[in-house]
Amino acid sequence: MVAACLTGWAHSQFGKLDNVDAEVLLADVAQAALDDAGLSPEQIDSIHVGTFNGGFLYQDFPSSLVFNRIPGLRFKPATRYENACATGSAAVHGGLQSIEAGKATHVLVIGFEKMTELATPQVGEVLLKCSYAREEAGIPGGFAGVFGTIAQAYFERYGDQSDALARIAAKNHRNGSVNPYAHMRRDFGYDFCRNVSEKNPFVAGPLKRTDCSMVSDGAAALVISKADVARTMPKSVGFRAAVQVNDYLPLSRRDPLAFEGGQHAWRQALGVAGVSLKDLSLVETHDCFTIAELIEYEAMGLAKPGQGASVLAEGLTEKNGLLPVNPSGGLKAKGHPVGATGVSMHVMAAMQLTGTAGEMQIPGAKLAGVFNMGGAAVANYVSILEAR
Repeated sequence: MVAACLTGWAHSQFGKLDNVDAEVLLADVAQAALDDAGLSPEQIDSIHVGTFNGGFLYQDFPSSLVFNRIPGLRFKPATRYENACATGSAAVHGGLQSIEAGKATHVLVIGFEKMTELATPQVGEVLLKCSYAREEAGIPGGFAGVFGTIAQAYFERYGDQSDALARIAAKNHRNGSVNPYAHMRRDFGYDFCRNVSEKNPFVAGPLKRTDCSMVSDGAAALVISKADVARTMPKSVGFRAAVQVNDYLPLSRRDPLAFEGGQHAWRQALGVAGVSLKDLSLVETHDCFTIAELIEYEAMGLAKPGQGASVLAEGLTEKNGLLPVNPSGGLKAKGHPVGATGVSMHVMAAMQLTGTAGEMQIPGAKLAGVFNMGGAAVANYVSILEAR
C-alpha cells in the first residue's frame, strides 16, 4: 500500500495541436488539475514534470515553465523527469516518493509532449534514441522498425499473428471512438485493420499503419496527496501498489519477445496490492504498437508465451470482457505524446474508478491496473489503483 492518493486530474485533447504553445499546454492542464482537487497553487509542495523532448522542441529545461502562467507555484521545487516512453510514470513516481519521504502533502505531476513540430521521419529519428544506439540505431523505420523486428520474430516463433494484431487495433479504435480526448475518434472495424490497403500499408515488418500509435501532442496532470489528507478532499483514488522495474537496454541481451521486465513489474505490483488479475476491473496498457499489447497479455499473466491470441479469440479484453484492456482506446487511438502518456493512463484509470469516464465507463470499476513502459520493455511501471 502506498500512502498517497490521486485527488485531482486533468487531460488535454491529444492530436496535432498546431496552434497551442507547449508552455500554455502544460499550464492549462496544471491549473485544471489544481481546480479539480480544490487546491490553490500555494498548497502544492513540489512539481514533477515529465517530458521526453529529445529534440522535438528547441526549448528544454521545462521544470519551471509552469511558473510563467501560474505564478503561485514560484519558489516551489520543480524537477523534470525522463525515462523514454515511461517518462510520465517516472514523474508520477517522483511525486509519490516526495510524499512517502515526508517532504510533501500535495504534489503536482505534469506530463506533456509536442511531437508534431517535426516531420514524421525526424520524429522517428528522435524516438530511436530510446533504443541501444550502439546496436540498434541502424534499424530502418525508427521505433516502428524496432517493434516491426519484434513482431517478425514473434511470427517466426509462434506463427502468423496478423488476425490477433488486427483484433487489438480494431478493439482500441472502437474504444477510442468514444474518448473525447483521443487523437483518433474513429471505429475502423476489423476488416480495415486486418487488410493491407492504400490507406493501411505495411510500415515495418508485419506491422501496418493501424498497428502503430500516432505522433501526437498533448498533456495531462495529476494532484497526488497524502492518504490521510486525501480522505478530507472531494475525491480520491488510492495506490494499492506502484512498482518500477528496469531491464537491459540492448535487445541482444534478453529475449525481446518475453518482456521480462514487465513480468517482474506485474508480479511485484499484484503481490504488493494483495490481488490477482481476476480482481482487476480494467487495465490501461502500453500499446505503442499492437504487438506490444499482445506480448503484454503474456507478461501480465493473461496467457502463456505465444498464446496471447487466445485472449482475443475469447474476447477477454473487450470492453464487456472479463478484463477490459485499454477502454480509453490506448496509445493506439488516444495518441502517444511521449511525456504525457504515463500521466494520461493514470488519469484514464482514475476517471474509471470515480465513475466519471462517460461513454468509456466500465460499470462498477473498483480496481485498475496501469502498465507504462519505456523502450521495448526496458523501463516498466505498474500501478494498481483503487476506488476509495
